[in-house]
Amino acid sequence: MTVRSRAFRQFVLKMHSRCDLACDHCYVYQHADQSWRRRPPVMPDDVAAATVSRIAEHARGHPELHRVHVVLHGGEPLLAGRERLARIVSGLRRALDGVCDLDVRMQTNGLRLDGDFCDMLAREGIHTGISLDGDRASHDRHRRRADGTGSYDAVVHAVRLIGSPAYRRMFAGLLCTVDVENDPVDVYRALETLDPPQVDFLLPHATWDRPPPRPNGRAHAYARWLTAVYDLWTAEGRPFAVRLFDSIEAVRDGRYSLTEALGLGSPDLVVVETDGEIEQADWLKTAGQDAPRTGFHVLRHSFDEAAGHPGFLVRQTGVAGLSRTCRECRVVRICGGGLYAHRYRSDNGFDNPSVYCGDLIRLIDHCLRGARPRPLRHAHTLTSHGFDSLAAGDGDADVLRDLVRAESSIRRVLLATLCARYRGPEADAVTRMDRQWPGETAEVLRHPYLRHWSVRALEGHLARDAVRQRLAEIAVAVALRTGADLTVGLPGTVQDVHVPGHGRLVLPPRPAKGELVVRRGTLLRCVHDRSLPIPVTETSHDGPCWEPVRSIVTDGFRILVEDGDPHRDAFGVTPAPRLNDEEYGRWQRLFAESAVHLRGRHGDRAAGVRALLTVCTPLNRAEEQGVVTTGADAFGALGLSLPGTADMLAALLVDGVQQMKFNALSDLFDLAENHEAKDRLRLAYLGRTPPGALPTEDLTNYGRRMAARLRR
Repeated sequence: MTVRSRAFRQFVLKMHSRCDLACDHCYVYQHADQSWRRRPPVMPDDVAAATVSRIAEHARGHPELHRVHVVLHGGEPLLAGRERLARIVSGLRRALDGVCDLDVRMQTNGLRLDGDFCDMLAREGIHTGISLDGDRASHDRHRRRADGTGSYDAVVHAVRLIGSPAYRRMFAGLLCTVDVENDPVDVYRALETLDPPQVDFLLPHATWDRPPPRPNGRAHAYARWLTAVYDLWTAEGRPFAVRLFDSIEAVRDGRYSLTEALGLGSPDLVVVETDGEIEQADWLKTAGQDAPRTGFHVLRHSFDEAAGHPGFLVRQTGVAGLSRTCRECRVVRICGGGLYAHRYRSDNGFDNPSVYCGDLIRLIDHCLRGARPRPLRHAHTLTSHGFDSLAAGDGDADVLRDLVRAESSIRRVLLATLCARYRGPEADAVTRMDRQWPGETAEVLRHPYLRHWSVRALEGHLARDAVRQRLAEIAVAVALRTGADLTVGLPGTVQDVHVPGHGRLVLPPRPAKGELVVRRGTLLRCVHDRSLPIPVTETSHDGPCWEPVRSIVTDGFRILVEDGDPHRDAFGVTPAPRLNDEEYGRWQRLFAESAVHLRGRHGDRAAGVRALLTVCTPLNRAEEQGVVTTGADAFGALGLSLPGTADMLAALLVDGVQQMKFNALSDLFDLAENHEAKDRLRLAYLGRTPPGALPTEDLTNYGRRMAARLRR
C-alpha cells in the first residue's frame, strides 16, 4: 500500500530537557530511551528561531491548515524561563500572522508556576495543563522531588492559582496518570474539588516487553478503575470534560477522537527536541532507545521532508495498519488499536494489539452502555463561559473556535444519520474516509451548504439518487484534501457533479453512467473502463469541463466565492449565476479594500469575520446594492449583494457575522418561547433596537442571560 504523507497540525516543542521532579513513572527518564542525556538542557536560540521558521514554512505550504497547535513541553518547560517561552510564542504569532491561526498550550508539573508566570501565560495566550494524580497520597506515590519529598502541596497551589478568576481562561485542565493502587473515588474527588475544565486520565506507558503493573494479577484492573470513575462522573452530571470518556462517545457518534490513544484518526503530531532533532511522538521512548528518532533536524530539513519518514507513514493506514487481532475486533473503530507505543513487542514490533487490549474493550463496552443519548440540539461543546461571551456580541478566539466545533458536531450527526438512512457504496465511502481521515472529513464538513443539503435530504425534499450523489461528492472532497485514492460510483445518469469546496464538473449533454476517480489528489472521471482527466478549462464542447470554486484571500483569511453549489439557496433569496471574470475581479478588489476598514473601524469584530466567515454567495439582486443575509442552516456563509464602497462592505460583513453568531446561539440554545420574543432579542443583539427596552417575558433562562449581557 502506498501512503502519502500528510501535513502536521501539532508541534510539540521540548523547551527544556530536564525536570525538577523525579517521577518514577516518567516515560522520558525512566523508560528505554535515554537520549535526553545527550541533549542540551534548554533549546538554544538558533534552534528556536529555526523551529518557528519551519512551522510557518509548513503552514504556508499546506493551505488546508487553518490552525496549527503548538505544545510547549519538556522535561519541564517552566525551567526554560518566562522570557524564553514568551519569545518563542510571540515569534510564532508573527510568523503565522496571515497564514493560519495559532493555538498554544503547555503541560507542566506546576512547581514553578507563580503570579509572574501566570501573567505571561495570559499575555501570550498560552493555555496550560498541570499534572496532578489525585489526592496527596495518590499524587506523592510517584511525583516526588529528587530528595524523595512529595510535590502535592506545591502543585495544588499552582492549580488554584491558574484556576483563579484572574487566570482561569488559561487553565487547560489536569493530567492524571492512572495507578490502580490508588482509590479511584479518592482520586476523582480530589480532582473535582479543584474545578478543572477538563481531566485527562492517562494509562501508564507500557509495552508487551514491559507490561503495566497489575497488583495480585487482577485482570482488567485498569478498566475496573476507569469504569468506577466513569460511573461517578456520570452520576454527578459530568461536571467537567474527561478526554478519554468524551473520545469514546465522540467516535461512537461519528466524530473524531480527542486523543491519539483511541480511534482510527491519522496522527498529525511531530516533536522538536531541545537540540533541534525532529522526532515522532515522544511516548515512543517506551519502546526502545532512539525509537522516536527520524534523522531529521530543523536546521537542515523541513517538516515536509520529515513527514515522509516511515515512522509517520505507517500510522496513516487506518485499520489496514493494525494487527490481525485488531482488524477482526468488534470495537476497532473506537479503540483504533490503542496508543501505538502500547502495542510494541521486541520480537515483532508494533504488529500487536495494545498491552491494555482487554481493559480497553471492557471500558468501551461499559461507557457505551452507560452513555447518555445526545439529542441534536445538545450535540455541542460550547461552554457556559462561551455562551456568555457570545451573548454579549463578542467572543475571543477560543470561544469562536468552540462555536465552529459546536456547529461542526451538528453537521457530523446529520451526515451520520444520512449515511445510515441511504446505505450503499456512497455512504460506505464517506464512512470509510471519515474513519481514516476524521480531521480532513471535519474540514470538508465545514462547508456551510452541506448542512442545508442535509436538512433538505432528511426532510424528504431530495430524490434518493440525488442524496447518494451528494454523499459520493463528499467522499471525493475528502479524498482530494488528503491525497487518498478513491473510486466511487455515480448513481443513475447525472449531468453535473459539485465537489464541495472544490468545484463543479459539467458533463456532456447525454451522460453515461460512470465513476469518479481520485488519484494522488487529481480528479478523474471513469467511463467504460477508461479514466479521463478533467479539463482545467471552463469551456468544453464535446466533453466534461471543470468550473473551480474561486476564492478571495485577503488580510490573512480566505473566503470561497461559492456561485456554483446547487444547495447555495439557503437565504430565501435567489442566488446569482456564476460570476463572469469582470464581476469576480470587482469582488476581489472590493474585499481587498474592505480589509483596511475591518482592521481600523471594526477591529473588535474583525476577529469574528476571520474565524467564522468561510463562504460568500452572490445574490441575484442586481437592482439592490449592499444586501447581506444569513441562513439558519448555513453557518459560515453569507448571501451578499456587493455595495458601492469598501467601507460599506466591511460594515456588511461585520453585521452578517453578528447575524451568524445569533443564528448559531439560537441553534444551540433555546432563547425564547415564541418567534416574536426571539426576533426582539435578535434585533437587540444586532444593535438595531436598544437592549434596555428588552422585556424578560417569553425568554428562556438563556434568553434572559443574553438580554442581561446586552444591557451591560
